[in-house]
Amino acid sequence: MATFGDFLRSERQKKGLNQSDFGQIFGIIMTDISKIENGHKRFPYANLKKLAEFLEIDFIKIKNLFVAHILVEEAHKYQCSDVVFSVAESQSKYIKEKNVKQGKMNF
Repeated sequence: MATFGDFLRSERQKKGLNQSDFGQIFGIIMTDISKIENGHKRFPYANLKKLAEFLEIDFIKIKNLFVAHILVEEAHKYQCSDVVFSVAESQSKYIKEKNVKQGKMNF
């Protein structure tokens, strides 16, 4: 699977836009679009919904790709093995279950 930057580049090219024109849609200068596509900068989270609408792609799909890229960056930064993703999935399930149980508590 592609990185978020690769995804963004591919979608921009499908629309036939250069980096400058694409960036103007989101208020991002061309050099920053280049940095985002090359993995040196993050696309602003605040613009994800607008991006999803512009690309006509489900917001949840875009958000998942965006956050997954952040998780992978962090794992690589700390030189973690891929096992970290299984551990993270287990922790996520635990937290969701814990929050559901707490929500059902009677006082």
